[in-house]
Amino acid sequence: MRRTLSIVSLSLTIVLAVMACAPPTAVPAPAEAPQATPMPAEEMPTLKIGTQPWIGYGPWWIAKEKGFFEDHGIHVELIDFVTDQDLNAALAAGQFDGANIATHTSAYLINAGVDLKLVLLEDASFEADAIIAGPGIEAITDLKGKRVAFEEGTTSDLLLSYALMQNGMTKDDIEVVPMPAADAGAAAVAGRVDAAVTYEPYISAALAKGEGYRIIYSAAVKPGLIGDFLAFPQSVLEKKGDQVRAMLLAWQDAIDFLREHPEEGQQIIADAVGSDIEEFKVAWKGIKLYDLAENKEQFAGPIQETYREVMQVLLASGAVESVPDPEDVLDPSYLP
Repeated sequence: MRRTLSIVSLSLTIVLAVMACAPPTAVPAPAEAPQATPMPAEEMPTLKIGTQPWIGYGPWWIAKEKGFFEDHGIHVELIDFVTDQDLNAALAAGQFDGANIATHTSAYLINAGVDLKLVLLEDASFEADAIIAGPGIEAITDLKGKRVAFEEGTTSDLLLSYALMQNGMTKDDIEVVPMPAADAGAAAVAGRVDAAVTYEPYISAALAKGEGYRIIYSAAVKPGLIGDFLAFPQSVLEKKGDQVRAMLLAWQDAIDFLREHPEEGQQIIADAVGSDIEEFKVAWKGIKLYDLAENKEQFAGPIQETYREVMQVLLASGAVESVPDPEDVLDPSYLP
């Protein structure tokens, strides 16, 4: 063993001596890692989302304008609808992947056979959904026998039903005038109806034109009554769950942008809903948007109770015969 070690030591001494006399060898620089090539937008997976000109959906237009969807590897097509009825029918028929819908709308769709899940709480309306009326109508009880315009089956319908219930009345006590929310406020200030139920930006637009018209009741009376969610059929979630998560990340990017650049963000939303910026700023004060962290807090418990309360209003008003359990509808598993 000592002999072997001695030979090895000698050999090592010779090698070191030779290396010491040899000219230094240049060490090649490490190769740079290849840069990832961004996926072209036309090759990105696409989600088609039904929506309406409601300010609470504003972050989606910011995400589209600023490229936040593409930043997360997806393309999102926002498909505009004027009425809830048309949007709901298209969603039920599978004409697009998901939709922005009001809380109560989920009950209608589920009763129609759509296996729907609510994956993101987008907003809650306070002053941004309201009943407006002109001179001579000071309270809900003054609506008895009056012509009231509203879009049936919508948040306007829900708010009116709740207001009437709280005052010991039903729709039988008023003259119902079915009309899209986009037209109801203008009809009131034009004198074609006595009162209207609508939402922003239509409230501010109507009040700006109608002297003596004002809000006599708003969603602020019952916080949480009027809210909105991003919804998908279960079949879509099973196939496109990763794309849905990417879309929710883009929502957070848009919320962050809105907080950091409020003027630019609000202008993008005002343009998207067709509102004058000054009227928009008034309307904007009437809603609350929820970021992803707030969603996790809400889905942990509070939103279940709110959902149950909304469902009870629907049952009491006779709008539906049965309502879903929030545990079966609210799905926070796609929150990043």
